[in-house]
Amino acid sequence: MLDINQIMKIIPQRAPFLMIDKVESYVPGESCTAYKTVCINEPYFAGHFPGQPIMPGVLIVEALAQTGAVAILSLKENKGKNALFGRIDKLRFKKQVVPGDILKLEVKIIKKKGAIGVGEAMATVDGKIVAKGELTFAIVE
Repeated sequence: MLDINQIMKIIPQRAPFLMIDKVESYVPGESCTAYKTVCINEPYFAGHFPGQPIMPGVLIVEALAQTGAVAILSLKENKGKNALFGRIDKLRFKKQVVPGDILKLEVKIIKKKGAIGVGEAMATVDGKIVAKGELTFAIVE
């Protein structure tokens, strides 16, 4: 398990844009399972939406991307690098994420060729799929 300080040693994101709280397990270059506890005091809830707070889908995707980044950037040869979006494919949102939810984020790296790779990503809450799709990334200096 990795705590927030250990996560920040692997990926470059910082508050308020660090979207994962802890890593349950990871295999460098292969997979990662992380969690995000969704709190009412998240700054985006002030406007999305007043009286009916819903976590923006794009931030769910970012949380998945950061989870995948832990997997790929934990490789020794990628230390100090960054993983950028190249493409988002087959992504579907199935359920809203609201304050109080604990988002489970799972990414499995399914393709790698040079600096480019693809991760199969899935976010769940209480075992129910929230979002699922493929994220293509590029490793950069």
